Amino acid sequence: MRINPYEIAKQQVDIVRPYLKNIPDYIFDILKTTKLEYIVNFPVRMDDGSTKVFRGYRVRHNDSRGPAKGGIRFDVSVSLDEVKALATWMTWKAAVVNIPFGGAKGGVTCDPNNMSIDELERITRRYTNEISPVIGPEKDIPAPDMHTNPQTMCWLMDTYSMLKGYSVPGVVTGKPIEMGGSLGRMEATGRGVFLIGTQAAAHIGLQIGGSNVVIQGCGNVGSVTAKEFAAAGAKIIAISSSKGGLYNPNGLNVDKVLECRNQYGCLLGDKVDADEINNDELLEIECDILIPAALENQITNKNADKIDCKLLLEGANGPTTPEADSVLFDKGIMVAPDILANAGGVTVSYFEWVQNLQELLWSEREVTARLEKIMSQSFEQVLEIRNKNNINMRTAAYILGVGRVAKAMDLRGVWP
Repeated sequence: MRINPYEIAKQQVDIVRPYLKNIPDYIFDILKTTKLEYIVNFPVRMDDGSTKVFRGYRVRHNDSRGPAKGGIRFDVSVSLDEVKALATWMTWKAAVVNIPFGGAKGGVTCDPNNMSIDELERITRRYTNEISPVIGPEKDIPAPDMHTNPQTMCWLMDTYSMLKGYSVPGVVTGKPIEMGGSLGRMEATGRGVFLIGTQAAAHIGLQIGGSNVVIQGCGNVGSVTAKEFAAAGAKIIAISSSKGGLYNPNGLNVDKVLECRNQYGCLLGDKVDADEINNDELLEIECDILIPAALENQITNKNADKIDCKLLLEGANGPTTPEADSVLFDKGIMVAPDILANAGGVTVSYFEWVQNLQELLWSEREVTARLEKIMSQSFEQVLEIRNKNNINMRTAAYILGVGRVAKAMDLRGVWP
């Protein structure tokens, strides 16, 4: 039975409630709900001349600290509760790294793997038209997520601009450089995972060079993370896609693995000198650093006792359930939670948004330096809360993130 991610998101708010004693109860009630849930059903003409109806969503969880921010995913699994959970996590993520955004998320329930480029463009443009009343650079700013990319953001920006009658680059982030994107944005989430990983590893006395790393997922986040760790001297002993994974205890050639994926659409062991394994097996491989960088609810009470690593670094959103957190904590495994570890993407999205509004262009060196500073400060703040309360890193991150949002709401008050 599939675990409802939104129920987990609400449960996580309840977990930190006892630590935030000066916050009125009504604020927690608000934080466990979403501000706006926008559902659209729209027709799209397919390549074969038929017309199909698709369902799309845009959810805004909270905008007390600034305009809402969050990606758009195209996938068969997209549902309202999934989008609500992802929007909620985006609120905490932005607050943990202390950037002035709230949380949002969107998506279309579809199978992008069986669609042409032209069909994906028509879906994107019609979906943009349908959600245009609730997005904009001052209120809700989309970005790429699962099965969407910079080209998708170009179509979204162009459609929104056509509706407005003038170019609005700040309506989305994750755009190509030629369309107002930021240098370093594509690498930002994976780079942020690596930055938090190096700090967490140093804290537990683990050397990155020579460490064994296992990565579930080789999309944008997983592939960039793999390259960063490999460049730092780590051995990537296993990596996977949605169709299965590869394992070589002596280390994989990351460039060859990613080339294989791009050429064949999957990971083939005989092409890269590796054994093929499934994703369940991959998560249970003994390693130093385990990085779930795929979907939510991958580590649960059913497999948490089989996780055998020193550091669990969450590149995905919501990969670990609260029940699994308790097991991992008892085992002494340090968990760098998603709302901290993968916050590099929303951080550089903020940089892109600022550059668009002010018509600036920062160098990649400047972007990377700003990212490193924010991620480092955020890790130290979460670690301090963790040490002070003798709790796990996720609870500490939620105390920081939820606390900042709750304080903003308390200061703003209730109108009328």
